[in-house]
Amino acid sequence: TNIRRPVLYRDGPEHREHRRQTARFFTPRRVDEAYRGIMEEVADAQVARLRTAGTMDLADLSFKLAIDVTAAVIGLTESKPGIQRRLDRFFPEKFGRPGFRSPQGIYWFFRQISSWSRIYFGDVQPAVRARRARRQDDLISHLLDEGCKTTEILGECLTFAAAGMVTTREFIVLVAWHMFTSDTLRKRYLTAEEPERLAILHEIIRLEPVIAQLRRRTTQPVTLRDVTLPKDAMVHIQIDTANLDPESVGTEPLELCPGRDVTTGLAFGDGPHKCPGSHIAILETDVFLTRLLAMDGIRMVTPPRVTFKEDIATYELRGLTVAV
Repeated sequence: TNIRRPVLYRDGPEHREHRRQTARFFTPRRVDEAYRGIMEEVADAQVARLRTAGTMDLADLSFKLAIDVTAAVIGLTESKPGIQRRLDRFFPEKFGRPGFRSPQGIYWFFRQISSWSRIYFGDVQPAVRARRARRQDDLISHLLDEGCKTTEILGECLTFAAAGMVTTREFIVLVAWHMFTSDTLRKRYLTAEEPERLAILHEIIRLEPVIAQLRRRTTQPVTLRDVTLPKDAMVHIQIDTANLDPESVGTEPLELCPGRDVTTGLAFGDGPHKCPGSHIAILETDVFLTRLLAMDGIRMVTPPRVTFKEDIATYELRGLTVAV
């Protein structure tokens, strides 16, 4: 087909060229100068929501933050009301398997088609229409300059939504859970300067990466100890296990030690497909949690319910309620 594949599914020269052209959206300097203000504004708004409500689900607060920050990078800034509800529907707590061999499969097939359509008409189409009229300095404008169709831009937007919105929501809840259950860690985090706080966040995600497994295909024969993998072999990389290798991360790999020489291990991947938004995810987590944890009387009312999605090798934390 002539459909342009999202960057996640591209390899070789076309993938390298795409990353080269879009790298400017994700540099540490760009993140600090262009997105920090957005992070602070949204974080302040979420803290104000909690202060008014008294008690809230942290996953709801963190998802709003992740949506607004990622939307600014992508260019989804003309969305109709309800983007959080549409994304929640597209990334449900429990996945089904679309197909036509069972009533449940048929249901999931049409459910996903409906979810794609809602995001297309509610979020992507308005953004594309605005940028056809006037380009902006964001990903959608870049994709339009490349000649992408609106449906192809939809694929890219959903890829970034999964990578930048959903995973960041989980990480923020995870870090907060650590802080609420360790007075020592929480005190150290709140009294530290930003570089040390970021080091703490990197160490937490090394220990508990949101994505625990990656699938990669070899581009040439690879020998691992006594085993040689042929070219085009599919390799399942266990990130959570690799991040505990003492030869890579040092002594006491199961302990949280922010002073390690390595930062994330493989938590954000590595190589050509390394997550470009790692700086964004870590900084927005810090911006939000420094405000949340500094609130007078902030406490965890109930711990999260932990579930695992084996299909995408990730955890999901729901029900962590906080109160002031």
